[in-house]
Amino acid sequence: MTEAYVKHTIENNIATIEFFHPEQNSLPGSVLAQLAQTILEVGDKEDVKVIILQSGGDRTFCAGASFKELIAIDDAETGKVFFSGFANVINAMRKCPKFIIGRIQGKTVGGGVGIAAATDYCMATKFAAIKLSELNVGIGPFVVSPAIERKMGVSAMSQIAIDANTFYEASWAKDKGLFASVYESIEEMDEAMQDFAKHLCTYNPEAMFEMKKVFWRGTEDWDNLLAERAAISGRLVLSDFTKETLKKFK
Repeated sequence: MTEAYVKHTIENNIATIEFFHPEQNSLPGSVLAQLAQTILEVGDKEDVKVIILQSGGDRTFCAGASFKELIAIDDAETGKVFFSGFANVINAMRKCPKFIIGRIQGKTVGGGVGIAAATDYCMATKFAAIKLSELNVGIGPFVVSPAIERKMGVSAMSQIAIDANTFYEASWAKDKGLFASVYESIEEMDEAMQDFAKHLCTYNPEAMFEMKKVFWRGTEDWDNLLAERAAISGRLVLSDFTKETLKKFK
């Protein structure tokens, strides 16, 4: 696989949305826009009762923001637009009327941790270590931290945000509430996920919709909040510190 994509399939009332990028599933603006739109469109389909969100390949779930696009940002508005891509994905997941199950097969960094946290239920393999690396490059996990804080608590979120050099093991993420379960292999995870998704399809769709609204109560201001956070990141990416740091990734 060499071309980035977002695609979905629907089978037996289970929709599977998959994103991919050849650079360790990093997320440029175009993929983020496609992903947000796909989540909203699939979530509105009457024949879909549950959604599985996954990435392509068998290694990294998501490497976070596209460094190529970060390096190219040269004004605050462009920066805000780029980071708003992550905000739009998280808000699409929040507003989607169907339960979203996250499938985390491997390491995930930065924005990828935020996407995992925005799922309603998340399964992972033991290889799915997580890291918030944003402070290392002079910005911060401003857009994704509300989703991470909501799922894992302020203490865990601040720990991984401050300790930006460290990958935290999947077992730690499970203990903190990010992952519901951790499996020895992708095959074992996928088998459990399919069984779980099939069982969810036996639930009353109206009850699941009402429960989803309960789960996300208190996030009604996120359209504005995450836009404000995107503006902060968009400004910081222009700082001398960040520009010098990003040059190392060219």
